[in-house]
Amino acid sequence: MSAKSYKDHLYALVMAGGGGTRLWPRSRDKTPKQFLKLFGNKTLLEITIERLRKFLPWERIFISTATIKYEIEIKRLLPSVPKNHIIVEPARRDTAPAHGLGALHIYKKDDQAVIINAASDHFIRPEKNYKKIMYAASCVAYEGNFLVAVGVRPSYPHTGMGHIRRGKKIKTVEGKIVYKLDKFVEKPPLPQAKRYTSSGNYFWNANQYVWKADSFLQALSNYQPEIYKNLMMIGKFIGTKKEKQVLEKYYNLMPKISVDYAVSEKAKNFLMLVADYEWTDIGDWNEVWKNLTKDEYGNVVIDGDAPGGEVINLDTSDALIHTDGRLIAIIDVDNIIVVDTDDALLICSKSKAQNVKKIVEQLKQKSEKEYL
Repeated sequence: MSAKSYKDHLYALVMAGGGGTRLWPRSRDKTPKQFLKLFGNKTLLEITIERLRKFLPWERIFISTATIKYEIEIKRLLPSVPKNHIIVEPARRDTAPAHGLGALHIYKKDDQAVIINAASDHFIRPEKNYKKIMYAASCVAYEGNFLVAVGVRPSYPHTGMGHIRRGKKIKTVEGKIVYKLDKFVEKPPLPQAKRYTSSGNYFWNANQYVWKADSFLQALSNYQPEIYKNLMMIGKFIGTKKEKQVLEKYYNLMPKISVDYAVSEKAKNFLMLVADYEWTDIGDWNEVWKNLTKDEYGNVVIDGDAPGGEVINLDTSDALIHTDGRLIAIIDVDNIIVVDTDDALLICSKSKAQNVKKIVEQLKQKSEKEYL
């Protein structure tokens, strides 16, 4: 099988429907994190698409999102994406139905399609290594009925990440070693995470999946027949006048379940490769701080959308300070996050950045929608 064959059928599905609650108060329902310019003058979505565009044409990039408002913003940011390649879910049903709907659309376009599944909020460096790993994973998926995961070597014991265990070596493809994937493991407690990190056989599950469209749809048929049945009903009407009506009817009948629970932890045909690039999920403000240039004291200052933001800093180090037009004075409080917006102010320790999600949960419970 020639190397060219799988490249002729290579597509990307970018997941851009998440809420990014741990980046509150900048990330809101109307402007979630994938649409924020936290890293220079480009949004996280634009950075993701630019990475894929280095080896894929526009006509082979699809974007899955959650609302009409997000669709409008995607079209504004990325006018070159074909209009019918922006897939809008009529309801949030988690990632298994979203991946299934994306795979269905791509399969309708190319029944030999191999899909690189990419999140819209990941940082990857160097990008040339990413391209090589994606090519190898795509070749493996194209040649057989395999689902492929790319594991990230853990840089520290992480209790917020699912893990995957590497099995025996299967073969080498395009210079990359392919392994059997032994099992998926849920987010571990700290003692277990430490054992995983030191073992050398466990890797972060970064949800970097590659599979043929028909292989994933078959996996849904095997393990999630309710999702598969409804997708097949939707598939009959894709491209017709009734598509929207049918999509709304049958998509809402699907269970709300993640792709990991639905397929990954059940499927027996998973292989894996190990990423040889740096990977970061921009999942909280601490991760934003880690990935930006710092001053001599380890501080990062991000200018918001409003003009005139200013920071006066006395003896503070290793801080992230996000301005939004007002003066922020900060004195001798190290390892802190300060995020200012026109209607909310966040102050927290960098080590507790993951807990920002709890603030959003409280606001939801109190029905304070103006802050969401």
